[in-house]
Amino acid sequence: MDIITTEKLTKFYGSERGIEGVSINVKQGDIFGFIGPNGAGKSTTIRTLLNLIFPSSGTSQIFGKDTVTESAEIKKKIGYLPSEVNYYDNMSVEDLLNFSATFFPNTDNKYRKELCERFALDTTREVNELSLGNRKKVAIVQSLMHRPELLIMDEPTSGLDPLMQTEFHQVLKEANKDGTTLFFSSHILGDVQKICNRVSIIRNGVIEANEDIDSLLARQLKKVSLVLNDDAKEEQFAKEEISKLNLLHQRVSFTYSDSPNELLRFIAQLEVKDLTIEEPTLEDIFMHYYE
Repeated sequence: MDIITTEKLTKFYGSERGIEGVSINVKQGDIFGFIGPNGAGKSTTIRTLLNLIFPSSGTSQIFGKDTVTESAEIKKKIGYLPSEVNYYDNMSVEDLLNFSATFFPNTDNKYRKELCERFALDTTREVNELSLGNRKKVAIVQSLMHRPELLIMDEPTSGLDPLMQTEFHQVLKEANKDGTTLFFSSHILGDVQKICNRVSIIRNGVIEANEDIDSLLARQLKKVSLVLNDDAKEEQFAKEEISKLNLLHQRVSFTYSDSPNELLRFIAQLEVKDLTIEEPTLEDIFMHYYE
């Protein structure tokens, strides 16, 4: 079952493109990574899905319901963790969470307390006393305490220290195991690679790839390091399949984007002392799309 579906979703701000022709589908139980650098269109897509802004064209559905005409029904079953958090300053954390709970009758207060403890959140403090990281912790608890069927997150780890990021990833995995579908927007590729099973790459408002993360990592893309008998010459590596070429005397490194057989044939033409071939990381693949 598809939890999120978009079909050629487009948003222009006057003549400026926010997103164009975005078509993605997020299946029930996915931990879905939506990746791209700042300004690529991630937040625009999320705000359109949440009906915070209206699309210029195209359609989107959550739980099979139209995100424009049936937004109120959709919001009863989702959680949202924005990249930037703003609250009423004169409220305590406890009061703020109590207020949020009035919007979700199914709030699990025992789970809410557990989350506050796991994130070392002092609920007696007022919001205006909180650091950026602690405000983000409040937002995490707020987005999860009613155990939503879908959690939409926009750059969720910004402001969290490394220990809290690790705890947050663990909480997300547990929530997913309990049935929550996760939509995870980020430009931090390490976060996405750690927890996501499917990804979309967005570039300048346009989707470049929709794939399982394992399939994406298994693409015919290899990181190659060589030590040659003689100094390397740039013309030896002037091939369309080679990118990110670095030469330092006899040492050479590059990314190769053709089949393993072709790579081996190419290397066989060289006088090689040493050779290392590695699988690419998600960051390598991401940069390959953005070159």
